[in-house]
Amino acid sequence: MYRGRLERDLSLWVSKGLLGQETAGALLAEYDSRPASFSLGRVLMALAAVLLAAAILLVVASNWEAIPRLVRVGGILALIWFVHIAAARMLARGATAAAGGLLVIGAMSFGGAISLVGQMYHLSGDEQTVMYLWFAIATISAILFRSAAVTVVAGFLSWASFAVCLENNDTHWIGFDPWMAPVMAMIVIGLVRYTGAERARHLAYLLLIGWLAWLYTLYEEIAVALAFAVGGMAAFVLTALPLRPIASLVRSAGAAPAFYSFLVAVIGFLLLHIEIEDGWGLVVLGVVTLAASVLAIVLRGRDNGAVRYLAYATFAAEMLYLASVTVGSILGTSSLFLFSGLVVALVAWMVIRLERRFSANAQGERA
Repeated sequence: MYRGRLERDLSLWVSKGLLGQETAGALLAEYDSRPASFSLGRVLMALAAVLLAAAILLVVASNWEAIPRLVRVGGILALIWFVHIAAARMLARGATAAAGGLLVIGAMSFGGAISLVGQMYHLSGDEQTVMYLWFAIATISAILFRSAAVTVVAGFLSWASFAVCLENNDTHWIGFDPWMAPVMAMIVIGLVRYTGAERARHLAYLLLIGWLAWLYTLYEEIAVALAFAVGGMAAFVLTALPLRPIASLVRSAGAAPAFYSFLVAVIGFLLLHIEIEDGWGLVVLGVVTLAASVLAIVLRGRDNGAVRYLAYATFAAEMLYLASVTVGSILGTSSLFLFSGLVVALVAWMVIRLERRFSANAQGERA
């Protein structure tokens, strides 16, 4: 899809005399020479690896009583060694897709080996410890082989570990285990930077947001919601400031830090709306929410489409909500719909003006 758009843009620029035909052809040829970001073969290889790993885990879970213990342990250990050695040979040959699939099988087999040994020898321990060990092994494997595929596995294991923690503790905060969710999220982000598994970073950010949402369910206080709103906006502003160490990290991480920090702030504003339902406090909160949306558009609206559309949606929703609670009690239903339509038209006009300004600024910078 992007190639087709690029080809149309190049043809347009050539027709306007902005670019030579030979240069356009060279640019398109350079793009075609890049490795494809999406490969059906890689997707099928990953699916095959997941299915084979699931088969291994199911076989281990069946606890084959007819096979001697030593044979069972030796078989699972031999499988782990085999897939990792084969993955190393594949990497040496440049077959990264096949190597990634083998490493996924190896990472999943480690979990099966831990479960198998626990079954056979009735070792004491809980599921949480198993998940920590499994995540640690996947992390080591991702580092040793610099594998993006195993980084994704580690990301899902961090989610599974958090789920086990919530289940074992009946969603209460008990001991040190709840702190492990943000720790594992930071580890996954580090693995993403080391292995280049860009899409896996969303697993870490979503885990952090899920952890924060769980914190609110523990207390359900206005102070927690306010902390989300203030902390999220503070983190968002930091991503936009030209501070050298922070700016370089944010730039290398793409649009994710700004979007997810603003998303935390939006969640905080939503929770504050749940806590504050009427009075002047609601009006002040509405004004602050609108101001935060405008600030997000000003700071990141031009360069970050995800932040821009989230800010648009927040601004429009807040305008409609304020109209419904302040005007809806005074006017009739038909008048309310009329007023809401005018509000939406006003928001649309503001969005169009902002989009035109962004486009004009971008053209001025290119000139």
